[in-house]
Amino acid sequence: MASFSCASSTNTISLTIFSLCFLVHRLIQLSAAITLPPNVKVPALLIFGDSIVDPGNNNNLPTIAKCNFLPYGQDFMGGKPTGRFSNGKVPGDLIAEALGIRDILPAYLDPFLDLNDLLTGVSFASGAAGYDPLTSKLAMAISLEKQVELFKEYLAKVAAIAGEEKAKSILSDSLYLVVIGSNDLGNTYFGSQLRSNYDIRAYADLMVEGAISFIQDLYDVGARRIGVFGVPPIGCLPSQRTLAGGKARNCVESYNQAAQIFNSKLSPALAKLTAKFEHGRAVYADIYYPILEIIDNPHNYGFEEATKGCCGTGKIESIILCNQLNPFTCDDVSKYIFWDSYHPTERAYRIFLGPFLEKNLNRFLCDNAIC
Repeated sequence: MASFSCASSTNTISLTIFSLCFLVHRLIQLSAAITLPPNVKVPALLIFGDSIVDPGNNNNLPTIAKCNFLPYGQDFMGGKPTGRFSNGKVPGDLIAEALGIRDILPAYLDPFLDLNDLLTGVSFASGAAGYDPLTSKLAMAISLEKQVELFKEYLAKVAAIAGEEKAKSILSDSLYLVVIGSNDLGNTYFGSQLRSNYDIRAYADLMVEGAISFIQDLYDVGARRIGVFGVPPIGCLPSQRTLAGGKARNCVESYNQAAQIFNSKLSPALAKLTAKFEHGRAVYADIYYPILEIIDNPHNYGFEEATKGCCGTGKIESIILCNQLNPFTCDDVSKYIFWDSYHPTERAYRIFLGPFLEKNLNRFLCDNAIC
């Protein structure tokens, strides 16, 4: 049988083989648990944000921003739709898995949640939420203010279950991730006229004010290791290509520029806030360029389709439009970066998160990225 080594690839090896080597390397980066720095422990993972990291908190809310029905979850454990906005696991699950904490990160509002599961963390995220209070209000999502209230409620339950000392340890040593902002730009600013009195820089300032206020609230409660994701290139989402990308469905540059403007304001604002903290940190993490790299070069990562989602026609379907009655859903989700017109596939998340955690984890956990 012929064999080849990724390490010994030469110019004579075909591009297909090279791409396969690259893809395998990317996939295994998140397959094994990450080794934490010496003397660093992470007892729990606690996540706040929107649909990217909502594992089902919206299921029983009076909102259309929910997906607890097939084909969502078709590749989740047992093919069960849990309210995760993907075909399988979402970033909270994969990060908890990589940290060796647990296989999946549950929704705090899961009615079947075992109280002991609280000890390893939960997600408070809500699909369609935003930094701008209006964003969550329009979608009837759980606002960031409410997510903080749920977090306080969570801590009281942990103290009741495991005692005050355990609760304090979880509070100070856990990893907190904040993943939100896309809905503010995509839905509220560009999708409605309700913030038309703001130009994009002023609206980005409004978002940053919301972000800093929220991070300060988390810190005041006791969070110390906070990672804050930037906004991805929202103009390259399949839905935005369809709605504003013209006949060719190109990436919408004005939308991407808006994401960059917000990110460029958020990063220094977090650094300034962290400088005021007596202990702990709130660290900005870029996701814009790593995700854009995958979208711009899908074949390098083993994907065939970067402009459409797998569900339905892939051009506009998400939430209730992505359902079992749609006859156009793809047969092979592994070829797609996006599951629906807004959310990536589990495989895309895995390929992105391996290098992302490798680059940023120490920054989240340690002062000056040194443990």
